[in-house]
Amino acid sequence: MFRSAIRRSLRRPAIVQPPLLKTKTAARTVTSSTPRPTELKPGTFARTDPSIEVQYPEEHEIPSSKPVRRFKRTLSSFSLEGKTAIVTGGARGLGYVMTQALVESGADVAIVDLNGEEAAAAAKRLYDHHEADPESPAAKITSHTCDVSSVESVSAVFKEILAQHSNKVDILVTSAGFCENFPAEDYPPERLQKLWEVNVNGTYFCSTELAKHLKARGAPGSVVMIGSMSGAIVNVPQPQAPYNASKAAVRHLASSFAVEWAPHGIRVNCISPGYMLTDLTKKILEDRPDLKTKWNSLIPQGKMGVPADLMGAVVFLASDAAQYVTGAELRVDGGYTAT
Repeated sequence: MFRSAIRRSLRRPAIVQPPLLKTKTAARTVTSSTPRPTELKPGTFARTDPSIEVQYPEEHEIPSSKPVRRFKRTLSSFSLEGKTAIVTGGARGLGYVMTQALVESGADVAIVDLNGEEAAAAAKRLYDHHEADPESPAAKITSHTCDVSSVESVSAVFKEILAQHSNKVDILVTSAGFCENFPAEDYPPERLQKLWEVNVNGTYFCSTELAKHLKARGAPGSVVMIGSMSGAIVNVPQPQAPYNASKAAVRHLASSFAVEWAPHGIRVNCISPGYMLTDLTKKILEDRPDLKTKWNSLIPQGKMGVPADLMGAVVFLASDAAQYVTGAELRVDGGYTAT
């Protein structure tokens, strides 16, 4: 009986055929199954699309950012009270929201941006939003203009910040950076050079400037570099080879600095966001709604992230809660790079 059961289990299962449609042609009858969808070529969804070109917009075309909802306090080790943080690219987008997270956690903050007017407006909005809550501790929020791709500009802005923050900075978040989309062979050379200077050189200059300050003080500190999942994967369908390479460089800079500066108590980590619905991204998707559909289909959680998803990550890495965390990459991508 047991052998009979095995034989039955090995028989080929019955195949249910779809209903057949018969259509008559001039001289013969053609039998076919239900209409077949348009066939896709192998690899279609894993290739870049050279028709996608996006140049980073001019300053006046980029929307301003507003404070997001507040968060309740948690473990004392996550507190940043008594700390001073610098956030580059902090006037808009992800940088602005991470600045808010640091302020909400008790830190004084210096917002650094290429657009000084926008940085000043962002600092005022955030200060007013913070002061509107009577339970919030006092916070000092300053704004500063800096071209992070210039070592001279970075050195000057650090001196300015130290003068306004009692000669003490403990945390750096390197959020300044940008992305553009061009086929590799058509990428404008001057744009490629600028991207690398901001994304990589800017991160390098700011990080080393903080390290010099912390070493001179004999104080510990934390650098949180903002990388991207693009440093570990190749995005599709938009072509962006230089950006991907720049974020891979940022990720490895974090690891290299972490090892080099560990004896001085300086921790260096990297946050690698996935697709985030910033105001700028929303503006891009208005012109290319098909991109959102494709991106979401590749994310296990089935949706893009929002800037607030980075608030907990940046506070964790900046705070004493991560005292034994250095050289790490924290991917906030909805599972994208896990597939």
